[in-house]
Amino acid sequence: MIEIVRTTDFLRAHGITAPDIGVIIGTGLGAQFIKLIRNPIAISYGQIPDFPTSTVESHHGRLIYGDLHGKKILAMQGRFHYYEGYDMKQITLPVRVMKLLGCKYLFISNASGNLNLKWKKGDLMMVDDHINLQTENPLRGKNFEAFGPRFPDMSQPYSDKLNKLIQEIAAEKKIPLRKGVYVAVNGPNLETRAEYRFLRMIGADAVGMSTVPEVIVANHMSLPCCAISVLTDDCDPDNLKPVSLAEIVATASKSEVVLTELYSELIARL
Repeated sequence: MIEIVRTTDFLRAHGITAPDIGVIIGTGLGAQFIKLIRNPIAISYGQIPDFPTSTVESHHGRLIYGDLHGKKILAMQGRFHYYEGYDMKQITLPVRVMKLLGCKYLFISNASGNLNLKWKKGDLMMVDDHINLQTENPLRGKNFEAFGPRFPDMSQPYSDKLNKLIQEIAAEKKIPLRKGVYVAVNGPNLETRAEYRFLRMIGADAVGMSTVPEVIVANHMSLPCCAISVLTDDCDPDNLKPVSLAEIVATASKSEVVLTELYSELIARL
């Protein structure tokens, strides 16, 4: 609690006073979106008290605050993961800070593995629901009622309002958009063939190592959120090939233009 307040006060003192929308940018994404933000204030994570620092090479590690379509945007250029050694409270601290600063919506993006054999890598998937297989929960421990209830409801973790708008925009702009279930695992290793079969059997369309902790905390604080996954590699257990981070980043970067178009237009319509 003390850390969250201290971080919030620091950011207010540095000109980040009233964001409307928070954005968490995933692996290989964000350069195009960041360019759209006008009058930016950029702060390195290392300068922010109690903020973790991103150790993944494809994550820049900056907060960007500025204007887009008449809204104040606070974007995380790089997020934190459980596999980096952080606990779930550290990983989700930025979400709590965004809410305390005034954010009314949270947009999330990620790179994930494609489990649905009807789809292909490079596709965008709007997350409609998720399965949490991570071994720690960000709400574990003492609950602060000022943030949210002890047992928050998760029947609609992704905002129906935001998801409907995303689908409308995609249809109007003729952007192919999948809708599916995201499963979160610890990482950092990719999955075995047997694990991919298991994840498909339990109903997942995409697999990744992030997003779900942030969504849990957003729901705890009544912060409406949405998430879009870029499917960066095909996880076909019968035809599985090794994949490198460089390939994942390259695929994510190719899809960045349409993802940026979707989220930019969504901001304009709110």
